[in-house]
Amino acid sequence: MRTLIKGGTVLSTTGASHADVLVEGETIAAVAAPGLFEAADEVIDATGKYVMPGGIDAHTHMEMPFGGTFSHDTFETGTVAAAWGGTTTIIDFAVQPKGSTLQPTLDKWHEKADGNCAVDYGFHMILSDVNDTTLKEMQTCIDAGVSSFKMFMAYPGVFYSTDGEIVRAMRQATETGATIMMHAENGIAIDQLVAQALAEGKGDPVQHGLTRPPELEAEATSRAIRLAQVTGSPLYLVHLSASQALTAVAEARDGGQNVFAETCPQYLYLSIDDLARPEFEGAKYVASPPLREKWHQGDLWRGLRTNDLSVVSTDHCPFCFKDQKELGRGDFSKIPNGIPGVEHRMDLLHQGVVAGEISLGRWVEACSTTPARMFGLYPRKGVIAPGSDADVVIYDPAAKQTLSAETHHMNVDYSAYEGLEITGKVEAVLSRGKLIVSPSGFAGGDGHGKFLSRELCQYLN
Repeated sequence: MRTLIKGGTVLSTTGASHADVLVEGETIAAVAAPGLFEAADEVIDATGKYVMPGGIDAHTHMEMPFGGTFSHDTFETGTVAAAWGGTTTIIDFAVQPKGSTLQPTLDKWHEKADGNCAVDYGFHMILSDVNDTTLKEMQTCIDAGVSSFKMFMAYPGVFYSTDGEIVRAMRQATETGATIMMHAENGIAIDQLVAQALAEGKGDPVQHGLTRPPELEAEATSRAIRLAQVTGSPLYLVHLSASQALTAVAEARDGGQNVFAETCPQYLYLSIDDLARPEFEGAKYVASPPLREKWHQGDLWRGLRTNDLSVVSTDHCPFCFKDQKELGRGDFSKIPNGIPGVEHRMDLLHQGVVAGEISLGRWVEACSTTPARMFGLYPRKGVIAPGSDADVVIYDPAAKQTLSAETHHMNVDYSAYEGLEITGKVEAVLSRGKLIVSPSGFAGGDGHGKFLSRELCQYLN
């Protein structure tokens, strides 16, 4: 099967060029001057459109257990929604419960995902129980294509690791070449602030933000950086939300340390004002770290421009407002943490291009190419180049759309961006050469997506 994508503007990290893209089977065969190729089984006219590498969302939580319930997107519904939004690869998290080991955890997540995904997928491992056995199993996971391990300085009693446990895992990462990912918030201090607020009768959703102040994200971020410095471990900070934490990352990077950070669209567009919405509406916006005051947004956009923020992921973890978020009525600490977003990441970052916050090249870099390199998938993913997987998005930069729960494909009963009018929209998506989204609708199916065995971080090799 030969597919020719002609007349479009091909995007890369260095900018834009007019070129045609020839796909043979599952891979890109050639990128050449317009008009060079004529014969193909299928021709897609991309005139006036961008032709870009499929998005890679390196932080999703499908079917994740949390707070006595599960995130509402399955691997099937979540990857279909991802495809609609131009994301052709997700990297989800296998969640190790306390008292268990890593291999059975990985097996369980394979059972959840295998045969159910509309796009390709990989896994990170959540390392919540550090001991001699699990430290040895880190190499087993790496051999199985899972080369990154997430730890938590938050959620005592659930995922929390002590500084000593973090040091042990970081030393193992240094020896094996693995990447440690860190949820950096001071969970011990936060729990005290939460208990104090509840004792004072303050149970509204906005308290979730007030009891997790940016200073405690900054403190944990600085501490994680120092622990990584002592152990020689690379460090990837997930869902960075606060200017103070970004300052710590920038200082470490300026000093030559292998520290990387991601942010998420919710921190670029939403604020603590959304958490303060009346009639419990703020529960829709409860995530950790919490939404910040609006002034942080300008600093985060600047961090994207300077590459102190390397990646934009979603931390997609959707809980329905009805029956799930409502578990926390009267007690904000019981509201399941998470915001839906896997479908709109590419669009929201393109809106940053429209607004002059980032360039076209930076859009591609933050959404596709850098996560591919960061998590051992480049050049198979993240680039329009001969030999790469034919994960291709045809994007209409002039189309108008209004984000809404009525039109999105995520399996959740609200949109965090309800009514937001944006410019730009996915027109068509190829996943390994198969047209899975077209102007006429979704053309993919369960089981198309394959597990991706990942290499080590390619920024360190």
